[in-house]
Amino acid sequence: MPRLGRWWQRRTIQFRTSVVATAVALIGLGVIAHAGGGIVSWLLIDSVDADLERIATGTARRVTAGEDPGVIARPEVRVLTPAGEPVDGMPGVDLDDWQIAELRFGYGVLDFEAPAELHRWRGVVTSTPDGRQLLVAAEARLVGFADTAGRTGKLLAIASVLAAALVGLATWLVVHRSLRPVERIRSAAAGLPEGERLPVPEAADEIRALAEELNSMLARRDADTERLRRFTGDAAHELRNPVASIRAQAEVAVVHPEPELAQETLQDIAHETQRLSELVESLLALARSEREAEPPQPVDLAAAVRAAEGVELDVPEGPVLILAAPAEVFTVLSNVIGNAQRYARELIRVAVRVDQPDGAGTPGRVRLIVDDDGPGIPPEHRERVFDRFYRVEEDRARSTGGAGLGLALVAEAVRRRGGAVRAGEAPEGGARVEVRWPCAPG
Repeated sequence: MPRLGRWWQRRTIQFRTSVVATAVALIGLGVIAHAGGGIVSWLLIDSVDADLERIATGTARRVTAGEDPGVIARPEVRVLTPAGEPVDGMPGVDLDDWQIAELRFGYGVLDFEAPAELHRWRGVVTSTPDGRQLLVAAEARLVGFADTAGRTGKLLAIASVLAAALVGLATWLVVHRSLRPVERIRSAAAGLPEGERLPVPEAADEIRALAEELNSMLARRDADTERLRRFTGDAAHELRNPVASIRAQAEVAVVHPEPELAQETLQDIAHETQRLSELVESLLALARSEREAEPPQPVDLAAAVRAAEGVELDVPEGPVLILAAPAEVFTVLSNVIGNAQRYARELIRVAVRVDQPDGAGTPGRVRLIVDDDGPGIPPEHRERVFDRFYRVEEDRARSTGGAGLGLALVAEAVRRRGGAVRAGEAPEGGARVEVRWPCAPG
C-alpha cells in the first residue's frame, strides 16, 4: 500500500482527477443500473397486476350477481373456495396453501414454471347470493419476463460503463483546459526577466489568485534586488573615498618618513579611519532598517525624549504613545538630535505635540519637532536631505564626520509606520526637522 500511495502521489493532477471522477461515476451509475433493473421489473409486474385486478374484480361482480361460476370461469380466471378448491368445474390450480392465503388477502403471487416462465396471480374474495364466500383468481403468463429483466440489467450495466468512461474523458479534457493558465504561467516563469510579471488569467478563480500572489512575490523580490543593488553601489561609492585617502596618506608616510610629517599623516589616517568606521556602522544600520520591521507597539515618545541630554525640552507631562518599535524611536531621536548637535551653535529645542483627530476620519498624529540655531538647510535641499548619502555641502559634512545616512534612516523608520518627515526653518533661523507618527489607539 505505501508503494501504491507513492505511485498515486506521483501522478499528475489531471490523471488523478480523471481516475477519481471515473471511479465515482462508475460506482454511482452501477448502483443506479442495479436499482433500475429492479424498478423496471416492478413496473412490469405492477402493470400486469392492474390488469389482473380489473379482470378479477369484474368477474367477482358477476359471481355476486348470481352467475354460475362454471359459465364465467376460463383458464386465466378461476373461481375457488377460500381453501383453493375449484368450484368452476375445471382442474385444480397449482398453488400452495400460503399462496392461496396471499390471494385471499389481496396480494399478488408469482408462480414459476420451468424453464423460466412466470405466472402472476391476483385474487378477489366475493360472496354469492346465498352468502357463500368464494375466491376469484386471475392469472397472467409473463412470457419472456426473466429474459427481458436480464437484458435490461445488462444494457444498464453497459450504459453505466460507457457513461463513466465519458465522464472520465470529459473530466480529463476539462482539467486539461483548466490547467492551461498554469502551463502558461510555468512557461512564462521559466524565462521571466527582471521587472516582468506573470500573465494573469481573465477568470476570477484560484489560478488568478495564485498568479496575482506570485506577481506580488516577484515585486517584492525585484524591490529587494533593487534595494541590494542600490545599497551595494552606495556602499562601494562611499567606501572608495576614505579607503583611497587612507592608502594615499600611508604611501606618503612611507615615502617621507620625517617624524613631523608622519605624525600629521597618522592623525589624518586616524580621522579617516574614524569616518570609515562611522560609515560602515551607518551602512549596517541602513541594511537592518530595510529588513522586515518589528511588529508595531505603543511606545511612549515623551519618556524617550525626556532622556535626551543637552537639549531644551518642551514635552507634555503625561505619556504620549505612538505606534512604532522602540529601536525605531531610538534611531529617530539619536539621528535627528545628533544632526542638530552637529550644526547648532548654542540652542537645540525638542518639542512633542499631539494633534487630536478632527472628527472627519483623520486619525490623531504625534509630532516631534527638533529646532537648532545653526546655519539651517537651504530650501532647495530640504526635500533631498532624507535621501541616502545626500549632503548639503560635501566639505562641511566631511569636516563634521557626516555620512549622509542619518536622516535617511529617520525617513525609513518613520514612513514604515505610516508617518512622515520633513525639513524646514526654525524660528531661530536654523534647521527644523519635524517627524509625524500616528497615535497609538486608546
